[in-house]
Amino acid sequence: MPADLFSDPLLIFLFFIAIVGGFVDAVAGGGGLLTIPALLLTQMSPIQAIATNKLQGSFGTLSASLTMLKNKQVKLGEIWPSIIASLIGAMIGAIAIQLSPANVLEFLIPIVIALIGLYFLLAPKAGEMQTRPRVSVKSWRCIYVPFIGFYDGYLGPGAGMFYTLGGVALRGRNLIAATANAKVLNFTSNFASLVIFVFGGKVVLLAGLTMIIGQIIGGYLGAISVIKGGSRFIRPMIITMCFLMLIKYAFDKGLI
Repeated sequence: MPADLFSDPLLIFLFFIAIVGGFVDAVAGGGGLLTIPALLLTQMSPIQAIATNKLQGSFGTLSASLTMLKNKQVKLGEIWPSIIASLIGAMIGAIAIQLSPANVLEFLIPIVIALIGLYFLLAPKAGEMQTRPRVSVKSWRCIYVPFIGFYDGYLGPGAGMFYTLGGVALRGRNLIAATANAKVLNFTSNFASLVIFVFGGKVVLLAGLTMIIGQIIGGYLGAISVIKGGSRFIRPMIITMCFLMLIKYAFDKGLI
């Protein structure tokens, strides 16, 4: 990778993209929609972009998680088994992407993202209050969380949305609680996959370290917005990010 690609203007650009990406991830998920294309502009390989995105994204989700914990929106004693499940799933996913082509899951992503967007669009009261769970705690921890963790380690964009949707639709959480828990689980799967990518030598440190500061700022601001704005702020952001991601996938495939 040519060293002159990392000029001062490009690093400044990555810094500000990281702020926006961290904010979006903290509120709705899908910040990778912004940060991964930005990293690809540096002409690094796709696997390097995904790995470096994990480095900077881990600090954004850490910032958001710590803010949620400080404001008592998350109870670690209740979700630690899910944290372990997310960690294991993400590590397996990060190993798998280095051993297989990244397009194995690509055909499923637009479908799932569209369903998430439609769910929150057509069910405007979803997540306003806690409801009866549709799946057991055991199923959530042993099946759904590790699967989302695997996806986050394998590809990543939208994983925060998946955690949030699962918390609302499957576990009956209100949207604020589901989003708060999603930040902790998203940090776990980000960090777990990052460890694998670091050992695999895939992380580009200069770009990642530059974006870390932006992610911390964006993650903090996003978490505060979730706490203060509630579901009326979170839902429009999720719907918007879902359909922006769909537009991006359609554009990448030459459909528009």
